[in-house]
Amino acid sequence: MNELDWYAKDPLNVWRAESYYATNPQAFINHWVDTFDPRNAMDGVLPTRLPLIMFKKQDELVSFLVDCLAKKQSGLIDKSRDMGATWICCAMSVWLWRFKPGSAVGWGSRKEQLVDKLGDPSSIFEKLRKIVDGLPPMLLPRGFNRDKHMSYMKIINPANESSITGEAGDNIGRGGRTSIYFKDESAHYEHPESIEAALGDNTDVQIDLSTVHGVGTVFDRKRQAGTIWYPGADIPRGALRVFVMDWRDHPMKDEAWHAMREKKAKDEGLLHVFRQEVDRDAAAAIQGIICPQEWVRAAIDFHLDYQWDDTGGWSGALDVADEGGDLNALTFRKGTVLNYADDWGDGDVGFSTRRCAAEMRQRSPCTTQYDSVGIGAGVKAEANRLRSENMLSGHLNFMPWNAGAAVIQPEARVIPSDANSPKNKDFYANLKAQGWWALRRRFEKVYRIRTEGLTYPVEELISISSKIPKVEQLKRELSQPVAVYDGKLRLAVDKKPEGAKSPNLADSVMMNFFPVKLPMIITSDALSQTGGPRR
Repeated sequence: MNELDWYAKDPLNVWRAESYYATNPQAFINHWVDTFDPRNAMDGVLPTRLPLIMFKKQDELVSFLVDCLAKKQSGLIDKSRDMGATWICCAMSVWLWRFKPGSAVGWGSRKEQLVDKLGDPSSIFEKLRKIVDGLPPMLLPRGFNRDKHMSYMKIINPANESSITGEAGDNIGRGGRTSIYFKDESAHYEHPESIEAALGDNTDVQIDLSTVHGVGTVFDRKRQAGTIWYPGADIPRGALRVFVMDWRDHPMKDEAWHAMREKKAKDEGLLHVFRQEVDRDAAAAIQGIICPQEWVRAAIDFHLDYQWDDTGGWSGALDVADEGGDLNALTFRKGTVLNYADDWGDGDVGFSTRRCAAEMRQRSPCTTQYDSVGIGAGVKAEANRLRSENMLSGHLNFMPWNAGAAVIQPEARVIPSDANSPKNKDFYANLKAQGWWALRRRFEKVYRIRTEGLTYPVEELISISSKIPKVEQLKRELSQPVAVYDGKLRLAVDKKPEGAKSPNLADSVMMNFFPVKLPMIITSDALSQTGGPRR
């Protein structure tokens, strides 16, 4: 006896099934939800309409959504492309619509046609319609009429007053309160902050669903601030839950598949898209990154992997917070090894100067560069007060660093050994651009040592200790600034792409490795060049 015959045999069986599925969304999806894949029409081997039999990670995604709903907490789905995440979220929407009276499910995306476009199976509401259309008659709501209750960007359950509604672009969050709101392609919104503000008062459960699209964006910042969810995870209330769907979680994708797709993307000049959508590399989505993420990763614990250490003096850099929620950032390095990085938002410029001075005392002698523009100008006054009251020894010095100042050594060539390369004054728009390019060169040399076996003087390199508590944040910030050009075609730096916050820790690192008033504080008499790897 098949299941439909079982329903027909006894009307009570419909009631029994409804009671069962109301508390078992995984069973409902596995038993009754179909997906639609038009790619199958080309080879004729598989039908275009297939039952959605979930693999393990998809099953866990359902549990993740149930947990977010039960605890009224928001979540974020960080996914590789083609993992079926949108289909699962659509199936969950239909489950809520069918079995949870009074539920209101919201869906939004950056463009209206992505939310609903009649006849387009890639749009969200066409997926929802196909799921509803695939349900057997006995599981449809009583009184449900497809033409009446399933209209453009709206699906109504007349039996229990549940609904699924859609919105697009800046209108997301304007349509009223919802039990749960799915933000598809969340990393790609044009004005994410205004959408966050609108949804904040309209739903307790906001689910950001997207592939990555750049570092420092609202989606990226939420992702990094969140806590990874897994079955049984004890995540404190108020913390954003993060669900990761990596390509390795797909049962039909292995290293051979990845290598084939990677080669194809490289041959087509689309490797950056592959890195973004398959490898979930946020930095790969940005063109013109000054310090590519793979270069930055190569510098992590570089000094431990190769035959050199942190021989040298201490130096630091203090990036003072501007107004508008900006953060102060402080870094220290010994020789060319960065081993301290922290940021904070409390206190005024005097407090930040004193905090910096306290850290410098532990690293005497030490010279710290500070951003002397705007609010940062107050560092000098507080440092002078500390010195006049004998709280700052002569071994501890603050040096001003002006990002907008003219380049140093303006007549020198960008490539010293190449007389045809441009002069510094013609290549860099200001000191900030010169400093960031110098930092880029350090990372590039480290990367080439690791990948090509080259050698460079230690003074020209950088290593970042993995023991820094905020090392993951620092890595992402270092790959946020991008190269742009001014009216004279000179290199400038854009640190804050659309939706991004200022990379304060990265700015501090840049200043730290590019002092302008003193020579580099490095002693490496016995270590003039890198040797081979230790392992």
